[in-house]
Amino acid sequence: MSEHGFHVHGPHDHVVEHAAHGSDDFSGKIAVMTAILATVGAMFGYQGGATQNDAAMLKNDAAIKKTAASNQWNFYQSKSNKQNLAELALALPGIDQEKYKSEVLRYKREKEEIKKEADKLEAESIDLNRKSDESMHQHHQWALATTAEQIAISLAAITLLTRKTWLQYAAYGIAAIGIVLGGLAWMHVDPISQLAEHTPPAAVIAPTH
Repeated sequence: MSEHGFHVHGPHDHVVEHAAHGSDDFSGKIAVMTAILATVGAMFGYQGGATQNDAAMLKNDAAIKKTAASNQWNFYQSKSNKQNLAELALALPGIDQEKYKSEVLRYKREKEEIKKEADKLEAESIDLNRKSDESMHQHHQWALATTAEQIAISLAAITLLTRKTWLQYAAYGIAAIGIVLGGLAWMHVDPISQLAEHTPPAAVIAPTH
C-alpha cells in the first residue's frame, strides 16, 4: 500500500509491467496487443454507457407522453359527460332547443380535437418505448463486446506468464469476436433477431394413437 492509498492493478497493467521487465519480442507483442484491446474495450464501454443513458431518457419521455395522453382521455370523458347531459336536456319540455343542440355539436367538435391529440400522444409514447427498447438492446450488444475484450486482455496476461501459444491464439480469437460484436452494435445489426425472423417455425407433429 502506498502513502496515497490502495492501487488495484488490472490485467493490462500486469502485462505492461511484465513486458517492461523483459526484452523479448513475445512480451512486447503481447503488451502492444493488450494496449490496443484496452483502448477498444474502453470505446465499447463508453458506447454501452451512452446507449443505456439514451434508453433511460427515451423511457422517461415515453412515460411523460403516456401521462399526457391519459390526461387528454380524461378530458375527453369529461366532454362526453357534458354532451350526454346536453342531449338529455333536449328531451325536457320548455327548454331552449337551439341552445342545447349547439352545445351538443360544440362538445362533439371538442371531443374530436381531444381524441386526435390523445391518439397522437399515445402513438408518440409507443414510438419512444420502441426506441428505448432498441437502445437498451444495443447497450447489451456493446456490453458483450466489452466483456469479450476484457476476457481477451485477461488471457493475454495469462499468456505472458505461461508463454502458451494456444492461449495467445485464444486471446486473438476472443478479441476478434468482441470486435465483430462491437461492429454489429455500431451498425445496429442483431444477428440473433435476424436469424429468428428467417427461421421457419418448427412443424407440429400430431401424436399417434
